[in-house]
Amino acid sequence: LLGAAQEFIGNDKFKGIRISTRPDYISTEILDILRDNHVTAIELGAQSMSDVVLEANERGHTVQDVENAAKLIKSYGCFDLGLQMMIGLYKSNRETELETWSKIAALSPKTVRIYPVVILNGTRLGELYKSGEYKPMDFDEVVKICSYLLTEADKLGIDVIKLGLHASEVVEEQMLGGFYHPAFRELCEGRNYRRLIAEELGKHGNISDIASVVISVPKRQISKAIGQKKANIEYFKDLGVNIKIVGHEDSDKIKINEIIMRGGEK
Repeated sequence: LLGAAQEFIGNDKFKGIRISTRPDYISTEILDILRDNHVTAIELGAQSMSDVVLEANERGHTVQDVENAAKLIKSYGCFDLGLQMMIGLYKSNRETELETWSKIAALSPKTVRIYPVVILNGTRLGELYKSGEYKPMDFDEVVKICSYLLTEADKLGIDVIKLGLHASEVVEEQMLGGFYHPAFRELCEGRNYRRLIAEELGKHGNISDIASVVISVPKRQISKAIGQKKANIEYFKDLGVNIKIVGHEDSDKIKINEIIMRGGEK
């Protein structure tokens, strides 16, 4: 397979090959082969950095396998390291997800992919779900976790190249439960904007004292600031604040153009 790709690599063509594999499949022999065949990025399906969760989900590898493989890949100096994380696996909770992120971040990957679990019919997870043994986290809690991870990754300069599964008829047909949404990343980005807006409003006193506000954000971010199906507009409306969101041209994330307090004070 690597040989078949070689003719497409070189001047005015692709610069290299990206692969994903299991953490316990990495060795110096394998890495030598990958390097010599123009592989430039290797993603490891870590999924969790809790041995309890990995064992419960029959992943067949350990946390130590992930750490060893990541360090070996980085030692070559010619591969971009990517790590894949799965949110909401059997036996996981908020604490183990944050522990997983902390250990992933400590390995300094260039990229991460974050996949909230989707439970499919005909799988072991599906059996556990049907029996009631596996009770997934609340969907909103998973959105909160993933929103937090997006923010933390940005702070560390780690590129989140995928958040959530691609839209798929197969997934939608076979799904029993879990955290699938065709615009999952947008849900998380919208939640982060909600937090940023709340922080900005908080600088002017109690949010409950604000009657209305006009906020401007970068034009390309308007839909994220408004939220999926105007979720952020409705959220603040429920708090008694009427929000209007408009676009601006510069790079600042959020500006308050006008704020009216209860009683009419601007």
